[in-house]
Amino acid sequence: MKKFILASCMGLLALQACSTKENQEEPKAKKVLFVIVDGIPDDVIDTVATPNLDKIVTEGGLMKATMGGEKDAYSQTPTISAVGYNSLLTGVWANKHNVWGNSIKDPNYHYPTIFSIFKEQYPEKSIGIFSTWLDNRTKLAGAKLPQTNQLTFDYHFDGLELDTLKYPHDEGRIFIYNIDEAVSKEAAKTIRENAPDLSWMYLEFTDDMSHRYGNSPEFVDAVQKADVQIGRVWEAIQEREAKFNEDWLIVITTDHGREMNGYGHGGQSDRERSVWIATNAEELNAHSAETGQMVDIFPSIVNFLDLKVPQDKAMELDGVPFIGPVNASQFKAVKEGNTIHLSWKSLSSEGNGQVWLSTSNNFKTGGKDTYEAIGEVELEAEAYSFQTDKPDSEFYKVVLETPAGFLNYWIIEETE
Repeated sequence: MKKFILASCMGLLALQACSTKENQEEPKAKKVLFVIVDGIPDDVIDTVATPNLDKIVTEGGLMKATMGGEKDAYSQTPTISAVGYNSLLTGVWANKHNVWGNSIKDPNYHYPTIFSIFKEQYPEKSIGIFSTWLDNRTKLAGAKLPQTNQLTFDYHFDGLELDTLKYPHDEGRIFIYNIDEAVSKEAAKTIRENAPDLSWMYLEFTDDMSHRYGNSPEFVDAVQKADVQIGRVWEAIQEREAKFNEDWLIVITTDHGREMNGYGHGGQSDRERSVWIATNAEELNAHSAETGQMVDIFPSIVNFLDLKVPQDKAMELDGVPFIGPVNASQFKAVKEGNTIHLSWKSLSSEGNGQVWLSTSNNFKTGGKDTYEAIGEVELEAEAYSFQTDKPDSEFYKVVLETPAGFLNYWIIEETE
C-alpha cells in the first residue's frame, strides 16, 4: 500500500512539474504599436540626435524607404499626409485605397485597414488609436461606419484639435505640440495599464514646424521633441515586457519627406519620397536590407501577429514584409504585343512560384476577380514571359504567388 501511495505521489509531482513547465513555456502575447511622426525625410532622421529612436533601432533596425508608389506609373501616390497614413493602414497605394489628399473624400473601404483585418480574426482582442487628428479614426480607419462593419476602437484618444478652449490655436502652432504631448502621455498610460493588442500613435508637430520654418533649428527641435514622446511609449512597452508575458513590436515611420527647402511636400522629388522605417524587430528578413516602402509595414505586422489575411485581399497587397518569411520583391510586369514579361528579385535560394492573371478589377467594388493559372516559375530565374490570349484587354492584374505570399502588378493599356 505504501508503495502505491508513494508511486501516486511521485506521479502527482511529475504532473505538477510538467504543468509548471508548460506554464513557463506559454507563448508570449504579441502586441504591436506603430507610430507615424509627420513629415521627416530620411536625411533629417540620419543627422538629428534622437537617442530614444536609437535605442529602439539598436534592438532591431532602421530601413530606408519610399512613399509614393512607383514614380510615373499607375501606382504613383501623392506625398501627402493622409495619403501616407492610409497607405500604411491598408498596405496598398492610392490607386486602390482612393485617398488622394487630406480632405479624405471617398476612401475605398473594400481595401480593409490592418485594424479591420485584426478585429475580424480576433474580435475579443483590443485596438487603440492615439492621434492629434480625429479623421485618422473616423475617416481613414472608418470607425463606426457600415462599410467597416462598425469597426470600434477599444481605446481612443483623439480630436483634441477641436478643443479650442483647452488648446487655443496660436499662430506659432504650439498648441499642436501640447496636443502631441497629451497624446503620447495617454498612449504610454494606456499601454502600461491596458496593453492594447494593436494600436497607432500619430504625432503632428514636426510637420507644422517644417511647413512654418523649413530646414531650420525649429524643425530640428520639433524632431527632438518627438523623440522624447516616442521615448515615453517605448518605456511603457519595456515595462510591459518586464512585468508580463508579452512580446511587443514597435514600428516607427514618417508619412512623407519634404522639398529641398523643407517647407512643402506632395510631389515626387526624391526628397519628398524619402521616408524611413525604424523597428525593434530582432529577426529582420532579407527584404529589410533593400529600400523598403510605406506599404511594407502592413504585411510585416501581419506576419508578426500571425494574422490570416483573406486570399483575395492578400493578392492586392502592394508591400513586401520585412518581418517573417519572404521569397521575392520588386515584382513588375510589362506588355509587348501579345507577350507579358515579368521580372522580380529573388530573396531565397530555392523554391517555385505560380503566376496568375486576371483582366478584371472587381475587388475594387467589393466583387471577386477570376484568375487564370498561367504557369509555374523558378523564383531564382527572376524572369518569366508568357503569351496572353486576351491581347485586346485594357487591364491586366498579374500576381506572382510564392511560398511566403503574393506580389502583384497592374498593366493598364492606354486608350486612344
